[in-house]
Amino acid sequence: MSIAADELAELRAALRRGPSEAATEAQHAKGKLTARERIELLFDKDTFTEVEAFRRHRATGFGLEDKKPYTDGVVTGWGQVHGRTVFAYAHDFRIFGGALGEAHAQKIHKVMDMAEAAGVPVVGLCDGAGARIQEGVTALAGYGGIFTRNVRNSGVIPQLSVVLGPCAGGAAYSPALTDYVFMVRGTAQMFITGPDVVQAVTGEVITQDALGGADAHASLSGVAHFAYDDEESCLEDVRYLLTLLPANNRERPPAVPATDPSDRPTARLHDLVPDDPNQSYDMRSVIQEIVDDGEFMEIHETWAGNIVCALTRLGGEVVGVVANQPATLAGVLDIRASEKAARFVQTCDAFNIPLVTLVDVPGFLPGVEQEHDGIIRHGAKLLYAYCNATVPRISVVLRKAYGGAYIVMDSRSIGTDLALAWPSNEIAVMGAEGAANVIFRREIAAADDPEAVRAQKIEEYRSNLMHPYYAAERGLVDEVIDPSETRSRLISALTMLRAKHAPLPHRKHGNQPQ
Repeated sequence: MSIAADELAELRAALRRGPSEAATEAQHAKGKLTARERIELLFDKDTFTEVEAFRRHRATGFGLEDKKPYTDGVVTGWGQVHGRTVFAYAHDFRIFGGALGEAHAQKIHKVMDMAEAAGVPVVGLCDGAGARIQEGVTALAGYGGIFTRNVRNSGVIPQLSVVLGPCAGGAAYSPALTDYVFMVRGTAQMFITGPDVVQAVTGEVITQDALGGADAHASLSGVAHFAYDDEESCLEDVRYLLTLLPANNRERPPAVPATDPSDRPTARLHDLVPDDPNQSYDMRSVIQEIVDDGEFMEIHETWAGNIVCALTRLGGEVVGVVANQPATLAGVLDIRASEKAARFVQTCDAFNIPLVTLVDVPGFLPGVEQEHDGIIRHGAKLLYAYCNATVPRISVVLRKAYGGAYIVMDSRSIGTDLALAWPSNEIAVMGAEGAANVIFRREIAAADDPEAVRAQKIEEYRSNLMHPYYAAERGLVDEVIDPSETRSRLISALTMLRAKHAPLPHRKHGNQPQ
């Protein structure tokens, strides 16, 4: 080996080791992996190519001129995830606490630009102390460049954020701008202002984890889509999610050979879904019965539990499933459920993922709080997302589908390509009991036996306007199917719709409800 080659090998070995053994031990003592250990878990073995490993900052003052470590606290590059190219950047908390300075930001800008040019996903492994205070406004400008690229690439290439440590202040906005956010319990925190500032301003006392930990964001704020107990399982699911997403918005998600027969009967659905429209059941069991091999990846599992959003496969092809969840709040639509589903529909549409909607909804959640908090505009987000979606769309009404919630859940009237229903469907303005009380209230009140008349009128309304074939007779349901046919009919319809082309009017962008 030449002297130059020896020097290069030594420098590369030093890069792999990191700044010091003590810094690595301190990182491990916090229950966290190093940036390079995370990179190794994310990418297929020996496929990662690093970019700008020898980059150093040029800042001076506050002692920075005497401390110029290689990488400047962020590892950047590309590799393979299940054989497909993905770019990534990983904050190295051992160097400047992962804080972002000018050179650090420029490295991130570069891989984001390279991912955009290559048309492939980018993953951010976040573990940093925010802007590097010693570099002042140039550090803030670095965040601005990241945010600009997040927005420019939104809906163009998949962007995933994996929060594995602190992510505070302006740094939190980049994950919020990306498609999916993963967090690890106990080590990841994300907030605009920390507990000390909160206490000083409002007097509220709260821990970092309670304020911005994984469960807080996965269950309360909805900022995080996934929460995990350890980094290994988290990064494994990052890898899995990438198999369900296309490289960019000009491609379809990758298909796989289906091992589950397309014509497999789903007769078990008869037992899973009770005939009584008021009896609860778990919609997840329905999804599991329908999809390939019973496997699906639920998005926002612990937030807005009254609706289920999941990525899965039917006949080997990726689909997005939106389904009311009768086991939580009877499956009503409220503000959170509407926001959750709207974002999911929008993401699926951006990345050419067909949508299957399973409907069992009694309506929108009534109440003063919901009205004053804006259920009208938030519910309109879901309506807007469906109406704006050009991917193949199929809806299946299982049981109840009442009022405005029926319309919003991808009904025929807002453009679903195929509207199916089970024989147990009840599609109406409202339930028979409520309708009879409104329409026949005077007759019921004047009767000698009001309860008997009420029961008679309820049955009259149900038999005239809520029988299973009423909507089909009027062309608002394409076909009433046996539940055992659900899987095969969905796969057949999705195959038919695969080449769907639905151009939208020319416009700069829509003005969706906020």
